[in-house]
Amino acid sequence: MSAKGLKHKVGLEHHGIKNAKEIFWNLTTPALYEHISRNGEGQLSHLGPVVVATGQHTGRAPNDKFIVKEPTSQDDIWWGKVNKPFGVEQFDALYGRILAYLQNKSLYVQDCCAGADQEKQLHIRVITETAWHNLFARNMFIQIKDLDNLANHVPEFTILHVPSFQAVPSIDGTNSEVFVVVDYSKQLVLIGGTYYAGEIKKSVFSVLNYLLPKKHSVLSMHCSANIGSDGDSAVFFGLSGTGKTTLSADPNRDLIGDDEHGWSDKGVFNFEGGCYAKVIRLSEQAEPEIYQCTRQFGTILENVVMDPVTRRLNLDDASLTENTRASYPITHIKNAVPDGMGANPKQVIMLTCDAYGVMPPVAKMTPEQAMYHFISGYTAKVAGTEVGVKEPQATFSACFGEPFMPMHPGVYADLLSTKMAEHGATAWLINTGWSGGAYGVGSRMKIRHTRAMLNAALDGDLDAVEYVKDERFGFEVPMECPNVPSEVLQPRSTWGDKGAFDATADKLAAMFNENFARYAEGVSEAVNASAPSPIA
Repeated sequence: MSAKGLKHKVGLEHHGIKNAKEIFWNLTTPALYEHISRNGEGQLSHLGPVVVATGQHTGRAPNDKFIVKEPTSQDDIWWGKVNKPFGVEQFDALYGRILAYLQNKSLYVQDCCAGADQEKQLHIRVITETAWHNLFARNMFIQIKDLDNLANHVPEFTILHVPSFQAVPSIDGTNSEVFVVVDYSKQLVLIGGTYYAGEIKKSVFSVLNYLLPKKHSVLSMHCSANIGSDGDSAVFFGLSGTGKTTLSADPNRDLIGDDEHGWSDKGVFNFEGGCYAKVIRLSEQAEPEIYQCTRQFGTILENVVMDPVTRRLNLDDASLTENTRASYPITHIKNAVPDGMGANPKQVIMLTCDAYGVMPPVAKMTPEQAMYHFISGYTAKVAGTEVGVKEPQATFSACFGEPFMPMHPGVYADLLSTKMAEHGATAWLINTGWSGGAYGVGSRMKIRHTRAMLNAALDGDLDAVEYVKDERFGFEVPMECPNVPSEVLQPRSTWGDKGAFDATADKLAAMFNENFARYAEGVSEAVNASAPSPIA
């Protein structure tokens, strides 16, 4: 067994890995580039990013994710469709088959941390078959700069990434050849059968979503966060397509992080050391900061199409997948907060893209309403490319990140309520969706209006204005907002057919109630009372 790079006190024997051909320890970005090229794992593009393809799997595999049902954690897990149980003996057998498979193979190791708050961070080890996945881990997590600390690093959780190992369902108890299995007692995650790098990132996020609330009473959040010139922090919850990345990337505010954060007694902190941005049809004008990252050394471009001769990118080409991605260190963003930490948030923003056109574009929520809508995690998607389909499709994802939440959503909602109460935070709903009618009739909210409403909420310009109560959803909706026409603020007034508005709003309210029924037993009466009420 030969080893390359800085060898560590805790070797791979600690993980049961024996007879590896070569071990490459904590290689730097340039060194990993060399290995990627030498191994034929990817190609260099114009200006320096490395372009890789993930083959058959170009996104997450939620049906192939499991948690080992073992005594130390089983009573805390919210078992069900998302958190599916995996047997202890099944896990041990699968792990044994992987260890046998890895003999005489070269492996790459990155020792790093998750969580910018050093008192709360998780020390992790990512072991990969490929150099580019090791670079992904180096980009996405927090690097240990001190070489002595790196050499003495003791991993608290290990991610073993073996994409070329395919499970056999009849033998391994999986649903397919793909598997993502976490064992909290062994502090180990096994990932195989898929080259999609996001599984590495999201598995660590899921682990933190279990450990941080339990060990440190830290609220773990699937959100972006930024900070203003006065040191005022804000967090932005929102599902894909709601504008979370765009609205938090404000040139007048510094970016703490774009995806995953914790909220401790000290404030908000980034889990990551990098960003994993969706780049399909990325516009240099609309998102200049992210666009520049697709033209920098150290960036990984996943499933992005490139001209094989000129090596120039075609960010508009979705022939491989709509889910094209860029992984880059957060230091690529000029206005990123260097230490990844901010003060306790004063504003909590929940973003939705309501394609039904009935939710207000901006509204203030009570703490109980905030908990209700946090647990609901609502947005509406449009089936735009499907011929003849014009109806919006309601999407609910608890805590705006249900696939990554091991415990009951009420646990996270209670923590959110506690943090907001302790620090006097205000919760806002921002709807970036349709106005003047549903999708197909109305039009998408103008970005300049959304930005003006968001800025008004962040800057305190909505503190002294008059509000009116939304009769169905109970929100307090401002009657005026700087740089926004007053009629835009009241969605019913933008519809030509008021009867159609009322029917559509009642329909959406009923969808909320139907979805929330499965959470009702795990939350307080006050939260349940915050449900919308159809009027008709």
